This record gives sequence, C-alpha cells and structure tokens, in this order.
Amino acid sequence: MALSISAVVLFAIIVVLLIKKSGLKAGHAFVCVLLGFYLASSSIAPTISEVTTNVAGMLGDLKF
Repeated sequence: MALSISAVVLFAIIVVLLIKKSGLKAGHAFVCVLLGFYLASSSIAPTISEVTTNVAGMLGDLKF
C-alpha cells in the first residue's frame, strides 16, 4: 500500500511539531512561510521544484 501525502501538509506538520517541541517561535515560522512564497515566484522556483520532485522520486523508489 502506497501512502501519498502533499508536501504542503508534510511541511505544515513539521512546522507545528517544531513550534510545539523545539521552541520555534510563531514569528520565525511566519518568516519561513513568507520566504517560501517569495522563492515560489523567483527565477529559481523551477529548479527547486525539480530537485524536490527528484528527491521524492528517489525516496519513493526505496524498498524497505
């Protein structure tokens, strides 16, 4: 059985856990969100997307 989860949901869970457990401040998390929006509209967005897709593909091919 394959489990598919959106990267946005995964990152949201990680941020919530970091806020709760590691002391990440909500302001810092907000700045990270803003950085993500600005990166998405920058010229390196296609490269980031391609790298993310390739890494996800490699992880999906791993057999445990």
